[in-house]
Amino acid sequence: MASFAHIVKHCSRFSFNAKGSCCGLLRAHRYLGTAETSSERKAPIRPQNVELRKQLTEFGKYVGECLPKYVQQIQLTHGDELEVMVAPQGILPVLYFLKNHTNAQFTNISDIAGMDVPTRKYRFEVIYNLLSLRYNARIRVKTYTDELTPIDSSCEIFKGSNWYEREVWDLYGVYFANHPDLRRILTDYGFEGHPFRRDFPLTGYVECRYDDELNRVVYEPLELAQEFRKFDLQTPWEVFPAHRAEAFEVENISLSKGQNTIDAPKDKYSVDKFKLNINK
Repeated sequence: MASFAHIVKHCSRFSFNAKGSCCGLLRAHRYLGTAETSSERKAPIRPQNVELRKQLTEFGKYVGECLPKYVQQIQLTHGDELEVMVAPQGILPVLYFLKNHTNAQFTNISDIAGMDVPTRKYRFEVIYNLLSLRYNARIRVKTYTDELTPIDSSCEIFKGSNWYEREVWDLYGVYFANHPDLRRILTDYGFEGHPFRRDFPLTGYVECRYDDELNRVVYEPLELAQEFRKFDLQTPWEVFPAHRAEAFEVENISLSKGQNTIDAPKDKYSVDKFKLNINK
């Protein structure tokens, strides 16, 4: 009875067409059905494509067999995305293989990203996102380095890597050897530091403002009215902790190690890297 009264209340606000019939009855019926079935809905977790994961697993093993010296680990993420972890010395051979091999043809580089984890020995992780238009597939190649060790530039393989590597250099300070024009691309002239590093201060080192008296932009030492406040509180955004492990499940693909394989450091690409990887 309460549900019927609720529908009548909503129908009183519906508009009528020229014939005088109510235009919102269908919407009212739909509203009632939604109210009844809303409690039965499942969590919006992306279903796994078993056939696709099988194909990606086979291709990942194939890449590991073709390049056993450089490939250190291959894994599938929760979004059916293939990730290839390689040693820094092998980034160019792996990228060349993925671009020119007949069964790969990842001829487009979509992006190059970086990640900084200061607690690791090799704190920086460089991620290459590749696209194959021939097979409508994507793959992610990851490698690692520290503050002083450069990574070979991939501009000779992908011309689009030029600005991407400049961005990683500008924001993280990862140096790319043999880059044709490695200079800052996002920050201002004379900028000090790399703003995406974890140890970079949130406010920066200088203040940039427009001076009305000088009629130009000036840089001044930073002055804060109060010190930073530290909040050691539990995040309120993790409202579905029960689905967290299922959503971020990672499947490691076992590879046969060759005699000349370059082993990964102990703090890189291990099973407990995010404490969510699962060997199957």
